[in-house]
Amino acid sequence: MLLKIVIVIFLILIITSLFSALFSLGKNKGSGTKTVKALTVRISLSILLFIFLLIGYYLGIIGH
Repeated sequence: MLLKIVIVIFLILIITSLFSALFSLGKNKGSGTKTVKALTVRISLSILLFIFLLIGYYLGIIGH
């Protein structure tokens, strides 16, 4: 159950970061580094979630 909560939290953070980048892109007309930072956070969170899922599968926490 804890694993599902962690996965949902990661997904919410990823979507929040994506919409933050979208808002920043619309507000600044494409200039500025806030959009790049938000997208970098999104990519980092996605990679962390993927690694977390791989470790969970390897340890047998996530079944197939």
